[in-house]
Amino acid sequence: MKQQAVIKVDGMSCNHCKQAVETAVKKITGVVVAEVNLAEKTLQVEYENEKADMAMIRQAVEDAGFEVA
Repeated sequence: MKQQAVIKVDGMSCNHCKQAVETAVKKITGVVVAEVNLAEKTLQVEYENEKADMAMIRQAVEDAGFEVA
């Protein structure tokens, strides 16, 4: 079953940041969509909850050097 979430991410300020977060999250097996909105500093994610979960997504964002608010 697919889940959707919008996550507030601190520390993003440019397209490089956007790309880094999206790339890190898309590497997770089960993530279907990972889209950053720089203006709102949010990450919209859609994932298959049998393969991925919010803890994995949060960890990927933090491993990329950003903070989940």
